[in-house]
Amino acid sequence: MTHLKRRAPAVPGSIPDVLKMFESEVRFYREVAPYVGVRVPECYRAEAGPDGTLLELEDLSAWTPGAEPAAGARALRGLHDRWAGAALERWPWLRPIGAGEDLIAELYDSTWPALAERHDLSAPVRDFGASLVGRVQEVDVAVASAGVLTLAHGDASAQNLRTGPGGEVAFLDWEDVSAAPGVLDLGWFLVSSVEPARWAEALEAYGAVDGLATVLPSVMVQGYLSLSDLPDGDGAAWNARLEAAVGVL
Repeated sequence: MTHLKRRAPAVPGSIPDVLKMFESEVRFYREVAPYVGVRVPECYRAEAGPDGTLLELEDLSAWTPGAEPAAGARALRGLHDRWAGAALERWPWLRPIGAGEDLIAELYDSTWPALAERHDLSAPVRDFGASLVGRVQEVDVAVASAGVLTLAHGDASAQNLRTGPGGEVAFLDWEDVSAAPGVLDLGWFLVSSVEPARWAEALEAYGAVDGLATVLPSVMVQGYLSLSDLPDGDGAAWNARLEAAVGVL
């Protein structure tokens, strides 16, 4: 049994269009997946054309959604160590740091007024979110100083991880694959998916962490935008993780 993933052409000028997200995933499965060194779905077909993209992938729906914090962090560390300093040279088309930052900055600044009115934001989370208005491009650029560039998944949240019967962690959804410091993936894994009481497990499993405080503001921009998709009152888990990130800064 296989999984078909079809994407219509992205709307011109949209973030998926500017970042070439759908095309990047096709290139990942064609060019990177055979060598990536971590578990990903087997790819049987990867096509891109005027009508959009099509991927025919191994169906991992029987695997357990997500990953334990330590297991997810260890899998990320393996990916990052394997391609440290080498990913961009091998695949020059990988998305660079700061790509599309102007669109993301515009989206964040326009979204913030509604976010600021939510009742499920704690004072530290609201204050830090307000401090990011007008600074999104600045914090995105700072990511470049957080460490050596490697192959980054780009969206290593629990919804894009699966755990097999033997504990093996697989990474799905490579639309945001990029060349970036590995700690960017770790930061998003923490903020998107790991309850604060278990951050220490993930950090210990990942090993030496340089630059976490540098990438967290950029990661948190995505966290606030993700929170904005939820009805007011349903954001307690996101708020807790964002508050934990504020505590690291």
